[in-house]
Amino acid sequence: MKDKNLNDYDVSDLSEVFVDNVDAAIIVDPEIDQYKTIIRRGFFESFLAGAGRYHDLILDLWFHFNDSNEKVSEDYQIFADNTGIFKKKYSRRLKLLLENEEKAHLVQMTVYPFDETKKYLLILDEFDDNESLQESLTSKKITTIQSSYLFSMYIDLVQDTTSSINVAEISDDVVNYNLKYSDWRMMIVNMIWPEDQAQFLRRTDPEYLKANFTPGRTASYDCMMRNLEGKFIWVKLIFSRAQTNYEDDYRFVFMVQDIHENSMEILSTLKRYEEMAITDPLTGVFNHGEIETQFHNAMSLKQKNDDPVSVMLIDLDMFKNINDTYGHSAGDTALKHFAGIMKDFAVEEKASVGRWGGEEFVIVCYGKDAENAKDCAEKLRVRVEGYDFPETGHITCSVGVTELMPEDDFTEAFNRIDKAMYISKHSGRNMVTLL
Repeated sequence: MKDKNLNDYDVSDLSEVFVDNVDAAIIVDPEIDQYKTIIRRGFFESFLAGAGRYHDLILDLWFHFNDSNEKVSEDYQIFADNTGIFKKKYSRRLKLLLENEEKAHLVQMTVYPFDETKKYLLILDEFDDNESLQESLTSKKITTIQSSYLFSMYIDLVQDTTSSINVAEISDDVVNYNLKYSDWRMMIVNMIWPEDQAQFLRRTDPEYLKANFTPGRTASYDCMMRNLEGKFIWVKLIFSRAQTNYEDDYRFVFMVQDIHENSMEILSTLKRYEEMAITDPLTGVFNHGEIETQFHNAMSLKQKNDDPVSVMLIDLDMFKNINDTYGHSAGDTALKHFAGIMKDFAVEEKASVGRWGGEEFVIVCYGKDAENAKDCAEKLRVRVEGYDFPETGHITCSVGVTELMPEDDFTEAFNRIDKAMYISKHSGRNMVTLL
């Protein structure tokens, strides 16, 4: 453009300034889902195609992870068509990355709708290094503050609208969505863990929110939700009703907080405590309380389905002599190895094993009638007899077996295997008795 006096410039000069300086200009027709690139310079020569689907352009521009060209999972790409609808001028910052580059390009995008044709003009300009540095430092502060919040938006239940939507992993900026709250709710439920979906629909129902939230009230609950990578993580869903003086003004802030790491630590701790509560500390099999619970559960299963279930009571022979001869430490070692044999057996036979007390153990055998259970008990007896225990050498065991009957109560069933085991003891030990 020629140098002129300020007063000599007019609107006809603007097109020349625009064409000479803009980095990229794109015309979009959303009704036919197509775009055409009119201008592309510098970085945009590689980033933008000459033409294509508008849906794909949206995915390239902002449905990817911050500072990455990795697209979000297909589950979330369904929101793309609700994102690229503009009724007014719109502007936002984008971070775009070419496939073989490590540093993202910071871009300013401005959208100008053509009211009469319902088409858009997209203008994109890349910032220079100094501007990019300043923006990057600001973004880092924001990201540090909001790092645990994956998503936020503003909801108006009366108008059935969403606004001010921010997806932190995609952009630090608010994204322009043209989406009703009722539509968003039915789309996002598919990202919720299947077992949590009913609760999500109940807790996000407009009538539930109206009935349970007074102005200023905040509430939350935890569930599993698919993240932008397509993996299920633990999140906290937070609803907060706006504080207003008008009781029929139902506006809410909704946020999704990433609590996965914390939740996994808590679940791991709970699992350890649960295992401690049901495990015998010496042998590592179920303790008395838990194997008795397994016993009761097997009886309930028998009464409900009438599938075969059998129970064994196993006792180490002459165990008092082991303690008296080799010491209690050797006796404890023998019990650990004996329990190890039974744990391996239980895995093979899909059974449950627990320490009843002292040197007595109970095994619950699912899917086995009396004869099958007796055969398994005999296999276990032979395995114990052939095992060379540390410090004590070979040890034998006596076993009592019974099949549970639908009319059994716990005392009757236990008394049968107890009696069967003592018959084995008094008949010479190292044998199996079925009653």
